[in-house]
Amino acid sequence: MNIKDASDQSGLPAKTIRYYEDIGLVSPLRAANGYRSYRPQDVHLLTFLARARALGFSIEECRVLLALYNDRDRASADVKRVAQDHLIQIDEKVSALLAMRATLNELVQSCAGDHRPDCPILKGIAGREVAA
Repeated sequence: MNIKDASDQSGLPAKTIRYYEDIGLVSPLRAANGYRSYRPQDVHLLTFLARARALGFSIEECRVLLALYNDRDRASADVKRVAQDHLIQIDEKVSALLAMRATLNELVQSCAGDHRPDCPILKGIAGREVAA
């Protein structure tokens, strides 16, 4: 099948599929005319990559997951370790986002939002003390 069909079936844009080929994540066949020819197993891998990326795995983590997926002698502990490490990263990002939210909420609450030019939000972003 052509790249458009592979895109439709995997849910990935053609540009992303070409990128994944460029970095060696997928290797479609090439016809004599140079056009890519995607097999069902290529679409399956593209769908796998789409789901992994939707879960926030990095390209390098996807590379590791693909290698584990293709290794029938893998230990599930190896897969779990990759997922657990990623879960820790997600938890760290969530904590950072919650801290950002708390800081921004504090700045918004301290701003009168009126016609005066004094703005605690800008002072807070600039790193100056904001009076409560």
